[in-house]
Amino acid sequence: MALVTESIWTRKPKAAPARETLTREQIVRTAMETLDADGLAGLSMRKLAAKLDAGATSLYWHVPTKDDLIDLLIDEAWGEIDVPDPGLAGWRSGVLLFAHSLRAGIMRHPWLPEVMYTRPSMGPQAMAMGSRGLALIGAAGFTGRDADFALGTVMSYVLGSAGGEVATRQMARKAGQFVEQLAGAVFEQTNQIADDTMRESARRRVEGDIEGMFYDSFTYGLEVILEGLSRNATE
Repeated sequence: MALVTESIWTRKPKAAPARETLTREQIVRTAMETLDADGLAGLSMRKLAAKLDAGATSLYWHVPTKDDLIDLLIDEAWGEIDVPDPGLAGWRSGVLLFAHSLRAGIMRHPWLPEVMYTRPSMGPQAMAMGSRGLALIGAAGFTGRDADFALGTVMSYVLGSAGGEVATRQMARKAGQFVEQLAGAVFEQTNQIADDTMRESARRRVEGDIEGMFYDSFTYGLEVILEGLSRNATE
């Protein structure tokens, strides 16, 4: 990734040629489908142009660089996240819904955790989501830097938790296994080298419902964060 000295959001857009039929929206939609199916390794400007049945010149007219494309894709994903109005949901219920919506978005777009910290999120969807998120946190009485930190804590937790789940699923897929099979294989190796405490922890994971464990672990951590925010809220 290049040093960020400008972005597609601050650069003045060029007018498309009169006969140009390709649109930026088409490019983003097709690129999103490619990323969701094949991950970052499957995305290139050349392959994208071929999928769109467009020439490279036409593609680069709308999206000059791959970094620009990633910026557009990140912002498109942010636009899917639901951040409720605190006046309708209440701040705690709203944060809960927001966190689950963000987790669902990462499950739909498993490439998101991998790229979102490589580019600054400055697009209109990201800005709108951040503004709504701060309004939600503000309804609990958080202001200034405390509001920034509170919202950042929630988002960092969701991205870390969901990102770990996504990474596990990708690891299993690369190995040609189901997640349960991967967990079993890891347990067999852990059983040979771990102490009793870690062996029992690994056993609980492999003997339980893996899908349910992902969700239960996420909701447990989220409730802990919400309890912490509640203690500091001044609503």
